Amino acid sequence: MADGANGNGLIRLSDQTLAALPDAVARPTYNREALTAGIVHIGLGNFHRAHQAWYLHRLMQSGKAQDWAIIGAGVRAADGAQRERLLGQNCLTTLIELDPAGMSAEVTGAMIDFLPVAPDNSPLITKMTDPAIRIVSLTVTEGGYFVDPASGGFDAAHDDIVHDAAHPGRPRTAFGAIIAALDLRRAQGTGPFTVMSCDNLQSNGDVLRQTVLSLARMSDPALADWIAAECSFPNSMVDCIVPATGTAERALANGFGIDDAAPVTHENFRQWVIEDDFCAGRPPLEEVGATFCEDVHQFEAMKLRILNGGHQIIAAAGDLLGIETIAQTMDHPLIRRTLRKIVEQEIAPHVADVPGMTPLAYLDLIDRRFANPEIRDTTRRVAYDGSSRQPGFILPSVRDGLASGTPISGLALVSAIWARYCLGTREDGTPIAANDPNWQALTDLAKEAASEPGLWIAQRQIYGDLAANPEFDTAFSGWMVLLHSNGVEAALARYLGL
Repeated sequence: MADGANGNGLIRLSDQTLAALPDAVARPTYNREALTAGIVHIGLGNFHRAHQAWYLHRLMQSGKAQDWAIIGAGVRAADGAQRERLLGQNCLTTLIELDPAGMSAEVTGAMIDFLPVAPDNSPLITKMTDPAIRIVSLTVTEGGYFVDPASGGFDAAHDDIVHDAAHPGRPRTAFGAIIAALDLRRAQGTGPFTVMSCDNLQSNGDVLRQTVLSLARMSDPALADWIAAECSFPNSMVDCIVPATGTAERALANGFGIDDAAPVTHENFRQWVIEDDFCAGRPPLEEVGATFCEDVHQFEAMKLRILNGGHQIIAAAGDLLGIETIAQTMDHPLIRRTLRKIVEQEIAPHVADVPGMTPLAYLDLIDRRFANPEIRDTTRRVAYDGSSRQPGFILPSVRDGLASGTPISGLALVSAIWARYCLGTREDGTPIAANDPNWQALTDLAKEAASEPGLWIAQRQIYGDLAANPEFDTAFSGWMVLLHSNGVEAALARYLGL
């Protein structure tokens, strides 16, 4: 049995066993003991480890960024289990690239610690106060920024925000912890850090800035002014399809001879476009493929409208039909054709070219990526949190279409399919487990909206004033009637003119 192998002959992942890994598995060539932290990342899930942490790892492999290692952090009790898994293997991660031409694996080591989770976030605040920390980044999901979906403004009435404003030294939220740390740094003369969102959110840096400054202003306006003047909040666009980890993913790591408690699978595509606005320095990520520019909004609009919007076009429809994965939805001729028609006629007209890519060429790229059979990204995962993803990825194109006179019927169908999805049963009668933070309220409303469709789009926190638009109301209501009488495939066929 090899050194570090378990009873099944697998190598338990750790610093001590890196040299014993199979030759086919790439691994860190840098001295991890010499790394020092420069980044705290909050919300350390699979996407961060396959994306931002991978870019840092690549820099470290070239002998650079040795003082930019990552400290992981979480603000939910559930993050404690992930912490234990990763600390048990020295915060190493096995990344498995799922390329139709063949899988490959590499172990990455840019992360060096994971902070304890505490209700008052004191370990996180203490670490962010360290002068060596120059960037605090986040992946807390697009619905986690306390934004009112209807107005786009800050949701100051949320219970957690009210708590943090009243108790700024014992915050519940990541944003409250960031503010508390910046308050200490201001008092100590340490200086600011860059706060960087890595979530799929239009103008994510601007939204993050709004959340931090608005919360700070509720308890300390002078501190809010200091943060506004000293800190930077760069916008960024991030792109890589990263499925959730389960038994199958752990088995893939086993196939490479590795016993990894938390491996990550990902597609053979990554993109990271970042506004070059860092108040306390940054690693040279452009040397490993990241793009720095003055304005990321066109890149971000293309990705959010076509890729993320495209996911919403196919995911709920696929799950309602009992289709398990995104790749399998692309084998369904009605779903794949619907994706292309909606993007070509209802989304692409409102998306500008970016250097080297037109919207329709990007659609071709997305079509190939979604159809990758090696990526077991589930329709359930992609359909999660429609109450944030509909207003984030679908409804902006609806508003653009209504303003410019282009079609919106297919987008109204997507929203109607989501409403049907929220009934909580597939077309074969099997139940759909809760799949939205607001699932019970959505399910109750979906039952009423089955006979009165207008009730659904009257949710102002999601649809704003769209219920008052006759064209959208008529299209949405018509699709709802057809979905409830004839089902998803009949509605897709009607949209396609079949």
